[in-house]
Amino acid sequence: MFNIKTNYMAYPINPDRNLPWNDLPGLPIEDNLYKAVEVYEALANAKGALGRLQGRSIAIPNQGLLINSISLQEAKASSAIENIFTTDDELYKAFSEQKSERAEGAPKEILRYREALWLGHDYLKDKVRFDEQYFKMIYRQVNQTTDGIRPPTAQIYIKQGGSGPNAGKPAYTPPRGKGIIETKLTNLLNYMNDDNAWQIDPVLKMAIGHFQFEAIHPFRDGNGRTGRIFNIHYLTHKGLLDYPILFLSKYIMDHKDDYYNGLMGVSQRGDWKTWILYMLKAVEVTANLTYHKINDIIAAKDAIQQAIISDTNINRPESLVNVIFTQPFTRVKYFTEQRLYAENTAKKYLNQLVDMSILERRTIQGNHYYLNLELYRILGE
Repeated sequence: MFNIKTNYMAYPINPDRNLPWNDLPGLPIEDNLYKAVEVYEALANAKGALGRLQGRSIAIPNQGLLINSISLQEAKASSAIENIFTTDDELYKAFSEQKSERAEGAPKEILRYREALWLGHDYLKDKVRFDEQYFKMIYRQVNQTTDGIRPPTAQIYIKQGGSGPNAGKPAYTPPRGKGIIETKLTNLLNYMNDDNAWQIDPVLKMAIGHFQFEAIHPFRDGNGRTGRIFNIHYLTHKGLLDYPILFLSKYIMDHKDDYYNGLMGVSQRGDWKTWILYMLKAVEVTANLTYHKINDIIAAKDAIQQAIISDTNINRPESLVNVIFTQPFTRVKYFTEQRLYAENTAKKYLNQLVDMSILERRTIQGNHYYLNLELYRILGE
C-alpha cells in the first residue's frame, strides 16, 4: 500500500477541479506509475485477445458484413455513453438508407460517428503520423461543424452528473488559455507518433494517450467520441488490427462509472495503474466479444447458405447471402443496384427467405425492409 501511495505522489495532480488544469503534465509519464506485474499480465491478455481477433477477421470472405455491422454497433455504444440513444430498428433502418443526412435524431448522430470512423481510417492509410488535422477532421464529422480547437473564451468544464447536491458543479475543468491547448496537443501527438523515443507497447500507449486527450479536451464538444475513435485508429495504425472493428465502446458503456472514476483517479490522485488496468481489460473483453460475434456470424451465414442451396432453386445463393449479411436490414434495391437480380426476382427470393423464417418482412414509413433475424440477434447480444 505504501508503494502505491508513493507512486501516486510522483504524478502532479489537479489541485482544484474548479480551475483550468493548465499544469496538466505532458507525456511521457514516469515508468513507476504503471510498470507492475498486474499491468503486464493484463497487457498479455489484451494482446492475446487482439491477436486472436485479427487472425479470425482475416478469415471472413466478405469483410463488408463484419465491417458494417460491428462498426455500426461501436457507433451506437459510443454515442450511448454521451446519452445519445436509439433502438436497433431505428438505427438499422437509417443505415439502410446509406446517408446520415436522411436520418433524424439519435440515428443521425450515430451514423455520423460511424462515418467519422471510416473517414479517419481512410485518412490514415497514406499517413505515417497522426496530426492535429486528424483530430479536427474526426471532431468536425462527429459534430457536423466547421469549428476547431476551442478558444480561451470557451468556458468549458465537465459537470458532475446525477441529481445530488453536487449535480451540475464542475467535476473537472480542462486547460484553457492562448496556445495552451495547442501545445499540449502537440506533446500528445509527439508521444503517440515517436516509437523510437518512447518505446512502449502500443496498447499501453493507447491507454495513456486516451487519458491525455480527454484531459486536454481540445474541442467544445464531442471529445469523448473523438477520443474513442482515436483509440481504434491508433490500434489499426500500429498494425494490431486491419480494420476498426474493435467494439471498445460497449465495455465502456457497460462500465461507465468505472470509466469516469478512472479518469478522475488520474487527475485527482495520480492513479495511473487503475486507469491502465481498466483500459487493458476493455481491450481484452471487447476483442473476445468481437471474436465470438465473428464466429457466430460466420456460422449463421454458412447455415443459411446451405439451407438455400438445399431447399430452393435460388440462383447465385452465395451472392444473395453476402448481401443479407452486409447489414441487418435489406431492401430490394440493393440487388437491383448491384445488378444481381431484376426487381421481381429479388422480391421473389427475399419472400422465399421470409417463408423459411430466415428474414422478416417489415414496412416502415411505407418502405419495405427485410430483416436478417440471425444477424440481428447476434449483433444485439
